[in-house]
Amino acid sequence: MPIAAGIWHPSMFGYNVTSTTFSYDNRPVVPLVHLSFSKWWFHGHLGYPPHPQDVFQLPAGQSVTAQISCDKGATTYYASSQGGNIQDPNNPNDVCPGSPPAQYHTTGISDVKGCGLGIAYKDNVNDVQPADFTIFSVNQTCVWYRYTDFSVPKNMPPCPNNLCICAFFWIHSPDSGSEQSTHRYPTFLINILICVHTVYMNGFQCTITNSTSTVGLDTPKVARRCGADPANGKPNAVPGNCTYGAKQPLYWFQEEDNNVSVRSRFIPLARLTITLCRCLKEQYAPPFYNDLYNFVDGAQVDIFQNYYSSIPVPGPNQTQLPVVSSSGSTLSLATVSNDTTTASALSTSASSVSVVSPSASDGSTTTPTLIATTPLVNTVSSSATSSSSPNSQWLVSFCVIATPVILIYLPSSSSSPSKRSDSAFSRRHVSAQRGIKAFTHKKLGRHH
Repeated sequence: MPIAAGIWHPSMFGYNVTSTTFSYDNRPVVPLVHLSFSKWWFHGHLGYPPHPQDVFQLPAGQSVTAQISCDKGATTYYASSQGGNIQDPNNPNDVCPGSPPAQYHTTGISDVKGCGLGIAYKDNVNDVQPADFTIFSVNQTCVWYRYTDFSVPKNMPPCPNNLCICAFFWIHSPDSGSEQSTHRYPTFLINILICVHTVYMNGFQCTITNSTSTVGLDTPKVARRCGADPANGKPNAVPGNCTYGAKQPLYWFQEEDNNVSVRSRFIPLARLTITLCRCLKEQYAPPFYNDLYNFVDGAQVDIFQNYYSSIPVPGPNQTQLPVVSSSGSTLSLATVSNDTTTASALSTSASSVSVVSPSASDGSTTTPTLIATTPLVNTVSSSATSSSSPNSQWLVSFCVIATPVILIYLPSSSSSPSKRSDSAFSRRHVSAQRGIKAFTHKKLGRHH
């Protein structure tokens, strides 16, 4: 099975999982797509924990360097890899030695979309739920370099019993497409569905060191799509639509427990299946760990309790921005207009708002975060694209013909999913068939 990139460290769950450990290839670098909760959560590696003493150290207020690679053999941990040392001595930062950037789903450094580290303040991994994770650090050039730095906020409190649970999260760019398949679908079907995007999650044990804070993290919320998104017809940011403060990871593209969904311009009912809406590339927009969802590059300094004195209800027409509390005083980020001129200015400069850079709650000087953008928390608007290219037109035609065939032969899971999962998948299957039928009649001008 083709692979992509993941984080590597002895503290991770599944550190020694190989291609033969499971009945399917479930190495840490294998993508997660359209899986049941038990298979995508921690990559299905909860039964393969690290040694209790292998813990990733996260010094508060400093940066840590993680190794990201397509193979453990391309890292300094190669001794326990299946293929031995495959590091490139001439390019030690190569994520996938001997492979093109398409292997890790990008066309170049300008096309990478960032990744994030999340933390849950629980010392028992079995107690951790998806809503417990907070993204505390983002690197927007991830996954271009093997040695990737992540900045840790200065105000991170200590972990309970000196142990927290962390995870690496990444969603790749759509431009390089997906060469992936999964154990659930025949390769020839996945090759037809060339625009499938994939998600990555690797959990690991961690702890906060050098902590001087007793302020806890705020309850994380679902991130909203709010940054400038020209590819989907949104040239300007909408700051009032952003989620501010602590944010959950982007759980997406799975059978269960997603917190992010995408609406197809043509077939909303099929959005949760690997069907037509997965092929309509120009009407399809993955979520990313970057400004598009207000994940700033570096430490996420606003994730703590009482960082903001007030946060207006976000929305596409919201003109108020949060008020930041700092050193006993408050700083208003001002009232802004959502018109084109102002939104464009906000996406490039903070000077368009009459504010003074405050001393952040973690003690560092920071410029107020003014990124944001598109309506609806976790949804791409159905009118995101005003027109489609010739390439999109032929892709639509191809998918109209191919998708019914795919739906007929799409196999059920080889595992024994819960009734909830099975019935949900069946309902989506029927909905997709109905949506495709209606769409086909509309496109071909057929009527009963």
